[in-house]
Amino acid sequence: MNTVPRSAWAAAIVYGLAVWTGWGAAARFNVRDFGAAGDGRTPDTAALQAALDACAQAGGGQVWLPPGRYLSGTLHLRSRVTLWLDAGARLIGTTNLAEYRHPAPPAFMPEARWGKWHRGLLVGEDLEDLTLAGPGVIDGNQVFDPTGEERMRGPHTLVLVNCRRVSVRDLTFVDAANYAVFFMVCDDVDFRGVTFIGGWDGVHWRGAPERWCRNVRITDCEFYTGDDAIAGRYWDNTLIAHCVINSSCNGIRLIGPATRLTIARNLFRGPGEQPHRTSGERRRTNMLSGIILQPGAWDATRGRLDEVVVADNTMENVASPVTLWTRPGNPVGRVVISGLNATGLYRAAFSAESWAEAPITNVVLRNARLEFTGGGTAEQARQAVKSPGVDARPLPAWGVYARHVENLILEDVRLSLAGDDARPVLQAESVGRLVLDQVHWPATLTAPPPVVLSNVTRVIGWEPEPPPAATRP
Repeated sequence: MNTVPRSAWAAAIVYGLAVWTGWGAAARFNVRDFGAAGDGRTPDTAALQAALDACAQAGGGQVWLPPGRYLSGTLHLRSRVTLWLDAGARLIGTTNLAEYRHPAPPAFMPEARWGKWHRGLLVGEDLEDLTLAGPGVIDGNQVFDPTGEERMRGPHTLVLVNCRRVSVRDLTFVDAANYAVFFMVCDDVDFRGVTFIGGWDGVHWRGAPERWCRNVRITDCEFYTGDDAIAGRYWDNTLIAHCVINSSCNGIRLIGPATRLTIARNLFRGPGEQPHRTSGERRRTNMLSGIILQPGAWDATRGRLDEVVVADNTMENVASPVTLWTRPGNPVGRVVISGLNATGLYRAAFSAESWAEAPITNVVLRNARLEFTGGGTAEQARQAVKSPGVDARPLPAWGVYARHVENLILEDVRLSLAGDDARPVLQAESVGRLVLDQVHWPATLTAPPPVVLSNVTRVIGWEPEPPPAATRP
């Protein structure tokens, strides 16, 4: 059992006097003054926690990790405290799994029953005005657990529950043993200039039907993750912008409702630089969907997906550009994709599919340039489309596929192929209104007709070519 070093008590007295004299709230709390060795071998958990607690008791301030390697188990973060990692400072998760603790998610969340799955190196519960910053590194140390999920996943690196006004800036997260960042029912969370390398998901956050997460910003960040770079559900007012997103799974995966979601000016690039890990599969590096919006695909959720804007993004070597599926309990309102430039699309068309009774209301694809690798077969073109699983799958059209959509508008869209493909360009089933305005595809195709429509009420901007004269009556 770790004990607080004698020097830590002396430092606490000093900082207690600082509070009494009135300057403690702005003081810097050097973890070395609390006995932290920073040698990468000596456990520093107690010393680091003492510094965090002293800073909080002083009314807030900065806990400073100067250059060094700080080995630690779970640290409990505090309100109004900035944890600053200087250049050359590295906070490293201990390999002793007994040194990790988990927060208590609200009882109304399905995740509450997962217990130790929520363990983290850094844990915050019911906090306000928390900052993690600096040019240093937070190292999850790949602390795998043979009794964990998939018989390998260990602690997350940062776990937050019911926190407000959280800022994470300029840090690097490496080698998380599960998610690098996982937070639940939190508001006003800002990630800026943060780099994520390795591990599973980079940033994953979840609300619940009773309590959504609100006002999350992820800007100017870089993701090089083995699993989804960004994921979660029950989001309101989210901005993901100016990021580099590289993954051996999906770039952005939404598994539940969201409103006011903006994804703008990001670069999605495959294949993944960090391998995808799972117990039943060899490591792979191919990137899956750039953006996959699939409320209800993992488990039943309820709530609306609406006011989604995907603007001016670039994608390279991903399985599909944007995939949109919905299931019962998750109505979809308006989704607008504009300025999308994607090449090396190797598995699936741009798709919008409702597998619920209600159709998707409005989908707009505007000013898009999509290049697919091709290779689809005539047999694939004839196959019936089945309800989707959890990842993008091949479809009977190579460019655009729509199912059960009220309004589908394509404006200034150029679809191209790097190789031959025996499937049609576009297929629409049960669409109320289909607008094709300045939609272009290769003049020479091996699979006429280019457009296949079934139960489409109204088409604007395109008419099927008449059959050859020899077949006319």
